[in-house]
Amino acid sequence: MKNVRRFDQRGSQPDARDRLIIALYAQLKAERQTRETLEWVIRQGALSPEVLEAIAADPVPVVTSDDIASVEKIIALDERRKGRQQGEK
Repeated sequence: MKNVRRFDQRGSQPDARDRLIIALYAQLKAERQTRETLEWVIRQGALSPEVLEAIAADPVPVVTSDDIASVEKIIALDERRKGRQQGEK
């Protein structure tokens, strides 16, 4: 498939987009585990209302458009670098 990313042939390293996907997956997994644990603690009645209020008032930060723009810039720079390396061969 044309749009499927391949691992770098030299060192079997994932490219920038693959690393982003892996990082986002890890973040999502951690958030899900935190939510599941919190749900369990709430069901057990182990948290005070003050603690629950503090947790609700300080949610996990989301990815912003600035974060996405930064990642896209990194990917573009990486693509240019790869293009230059292929041109030297």
